[in-house]
Amino acid sequence: MSLERLGWSSHFEGEFARVDETGMEPARVALADRQRFVVWTGSGEAEATVSGRLRHRSEDWPVVGDWVALEQGCRIAHVVPRRTAFSRKQPGVVTREQVIAANVDALFVVCGLDGDFNLRRIERYLLLAWESGARPIVVLNKADVCMDVAGAADRATEIASGTPVVTISAHEGWGLPSLEAHLHPGLTVAFAGSSGAGKSTLVNRLLGREQQLVREVRAGDSRGRHTTVRRELFLAPSGCLLIDTPGLRELQLWGSSESADAAFSDIATLAAGCRFRDCRHQGEPGCAVAAAGIDEARLANYAKLQRELAHLDRKLDQRTAQDEKRRIKRIHRAMRRHYRD
Repeated sequence: MSLERLGWSSHFEGEFARVDETGMEPARVALADRQRFVVWTGSGEAEATVSGRLRHRSEDWPVVGDWVALEQGCRIAHVVPRRTAFSRKQPGVVTREQVIAANVDALFVVCGLDGDFNLRRIERYLLLAWESGARPIVVLNKADVCMDVAGAADRATEIASGTPVVTISAHEGWGLPSLEAHLHPGLTVAFAGSSGAGKSTLVNRLLGREQQLVREVRAGDSRGRHTTVRRELFLAPSGCLLIDTPGLRELQLWGSSESADAAFSDIATLAAGCRFRDCRHQGEPGCAVAAAGIDEARLANYAKLQRELAHLDRKLDQRTAQDEKRRIKRIHRAMRRHYRD
């Protein structure tokens, strides 16, 4: 299997040269399950562990989609710098990035056209997609159970800020050609969305085999039961690479205001015409956003996400200050030991 079929490019070749040491070979992480890794190399598939040196650098922990430097054919010594990273804030009180999938070219935001259909959730996923560096595509699945497919697609298109919106039924096989038009050999695509949206069913369709286990959603709210429990990379017959991910119970933001402006480009463009630079679009005089009649729910979600991002920035600033304080203390302790000796 050639590395190019696995997504290798001149970009990664240059990055690999920076971390390469004698005897190392490039490999791509196909499965990351706690301490267990499956990697793909030019010579085939292998199981791998993390080297002791890398184990102590938790910020470099490999994830699915990563390119890594493999030593002795079975130890991951380095993670090649990522070109893109689909991330969220790690659940809990710790302010830290959790990378879900790395080196993704396109992110399919999958939403079911049943009880799962939620425009506000799509907006949140689109913000994270723009932050990742991947190209987002909204996939409205389960068209076979929706009474107004065209209306749902129109509403999704209105809030997608130019992102393509594709309507399909993975279960019945409808609309797949319009989705496959966005795929080509060597492209890495990750699937994101809530449990029960049909991500694994769609992956099975594109693979042409029943690779991923699927289950029926709950009748009351169309929610799934986390059938997919790990992130895994697959090579499709078409030559593209697919990353299936579990549904996320928590989708805390990890991003910047620039990503919010990309996900809400209509509001960001209008805001440039507001009378006041710090306009909050909540009834201030000369507000261009209010004058344009933007949907109130969309505007409220934009404001909510901006508040979350501002809170994240404050937490990161505090963490940076604490890290700097600890660094200075370490230097002072080392200097005191030096002079004592």
